[in-house]
Amino acid sequence: MAAAGVVSGKDSSSVVEWTQAPKERPHRGPEHLNSYEAEWDMVNTVSFKRKPHTNGDAPSHRNGKSKWSFLFSLTDLKSIKQNKEGMGWSYLVFCLKDDVVLPALHFHQGDSKLLIESLEKHVVLCESPQDKRILLVNCQNKSLSQSFENLLDEPAYGLIQKIKKDPYTATMVGFSKVTNYIFDSLRGTDPSTHQRPPSEMADFLSDAIPGLKINQQEEPGFEVITRIDLGERPVVQRREPVSLEEWTKNIDSEGRILDVDNMKQMIFRGGLSHSLRKQAWKFLLGYFPWDSTKEERTQLQKQKTDEYFRMKLQWKSVSEEQEKRNSRLRDYRSLIEKDVNRTDRTNKFYEGQDNPGLILLHDILMTYCMYDFDLGYVQGMSDLLSPLLYVMENEVDAFWCFASYMDQMHQNFEEQMQGMKTQLIQLSTLLRLLDSGFCSYLESQDSGYLYFCFRWLLIRFKREFSFLDILRLWEVMWTDLPCKNFHLLLCCAILESEKQQIMEKHFGFNEILKHINELSMKIDVEDILCKAEAISLQMVKCKELPQAVCEILGLQDSEVTTPDSDTGEDESVGMAHPTSAFQSTTLPTLAASGSRDDSPTQISVSPNASRLTPA
Repeated sequence: MAAAGVVSGKDSSSVVEWTQAPKERPHRGPEHLNSYEAEWDMVNTVSFKRKPHTNGDAPSHRNGKSKWSFLFSLTDLKSIKQNKEGMGWSYLVFCLKDDVVLPALHFHQGDSKLLIESLEKHVVLCESPQDKRILLVNCQNKSLSQSFENLLDEPAYGLIQKIKKDPYTATMVGFSKVTNYIFDSLRGTDPSTHQRPPSEMADFLSDAIPGLKINQQEEPGFEVITRIDLGERPVVQRREPVSLEEWTKNIDSEGRILDVDNMKQMIFRGGLSHSLRKQAWKFLLGYFPWDSTKEERTQLQKQKTDEYFRMKLQWKSVSEEQEKRNSRLRDYRSLIEKDVNRTDRTNKFYEGQDNPGLILLHDILMTYCMYDFDLGYVQGMSDLLSPLLYVMENEVDAFWCFASYMDQMHQNFEEQMQGMKTQLIQLSTLLRLLDSGFCSYLESQDSGYLYFCFRWLLIRFKREFSFLDILRLWEVMWTDLPCKNFHLLLCCAILESEKQQIMEKHFGFNEILKHINELSMKIDVEDILCKAEAISLQMVKCKELPQAVCEILGLQDSEVTTPDSDTGEDESVGMAHPTSAFQSTTLPTLAASGSRDDSPTQISVSPNASRLTPA
């Protein structure tokens, strides 16, 4: 048995006593290296025992109700199975989303269709392609937060529907096995439809993100860049990771970082030695202020520890009955449990089904739902958290680093997808400037919308690089150097590296999609970092960089000669104060055409030139 003495008070010191029997002690996992105040140990033991089925449980026999009666919310309904025609009286079997199958509902006098018609007023029902007796529920207003699913277990048509209905989920799963049947799903089984042009697929996918119009045609009133000579691309070399000795030399007697800009430069050039990450990441992510003293950071951690466990206690103390009446919390818990169970187990930190690291992942994500209940949990967030927890080895520090990271990544997970739309448009603008010929080829293969980069942007390449490589990549990006939106230049560097193979082998839509997906775990992180930095330096030196590109990369407008400059004098290109490389704002797009060559730059500007802003 366990007991706690609690006295009402303003702070955590009101918890004065906590004792626990040895058998009840929770498995603390990696956080055992860090001792929290004893009063918060009780939070990890607070929970309610969940019954095997959280939906559709048969109530007791109170008020004379039958033991076979049941109650469920339509938001939990997954499918309805009907009886075979001509086989006795009609019946319906309801299956819920957590795979609970409720007792059959028999209609001794028929009229089961009346119930179906009533249900269709509230949910969309459609026949299952495998079994016409099964009606599938399609909730059109379902949140974008969906669990991982194996798309290949469904008919091809289901894949396309998923892409249009929920591009987040569809792009998070492996596209490597998705080949020719994508087009087959559009054509269907009717031979008369087999001659539809492949461009229908591009139209179909681009419709999945409303307002996403990447490949703008030349229209009156828009700036058209016909040729831009970016000049020679410099050769970039990287240094060794920042060592503990280098870090220590840059700290004063009170624990302040002395030369922040120089430290960021060193981290950008070489990353961090692993022993430093636990300290340095807290600064890079904004959890610790760069100018704080050691004493100030100690006080901050104590304050944040109390704040974290108060939020954790909120969801840990929710009873089963309360959760049944809170569909959002119930959905968050279900999604988190599914995604945590799919965490990459190649790292020993997350090995095993009941690994304490996985338990902490679940708890931190549930607590984040209390921290930002409007956003809650959306698929993909667990990918952003797992490296942070691995490095921090501490529940509280991992949470606050994750919260800081989500402040940067928030727009990626919002239902309107404005952040994702903006980044795809910006990426198209940069890639066209770098290599308009490659962009034209992608467009000819209905791939100009760059939909295959969606996963890269959504979770910052988490599934494209090995676990250790992503640690290096993220810490480099967190320096906000060498320019704004550096992650988009990383995308350009990867695509540029694959250009030759894609074009020489005449890859079509399917092959491009498959090829890009199969790059996962095969990309050299140091090589891509060098190429992306070289691209940034090349653009900074360009004296006639288009205005839209200047804004995407955060270059000062006044120091760049642009097509609509008042004077024709050459001016040097400078850098604005560093801004977050993850900030997604609505920026102009640029329609650029022509080829990259050594001919003089020619720029055509409409007299009434204006800017195109994504919807």
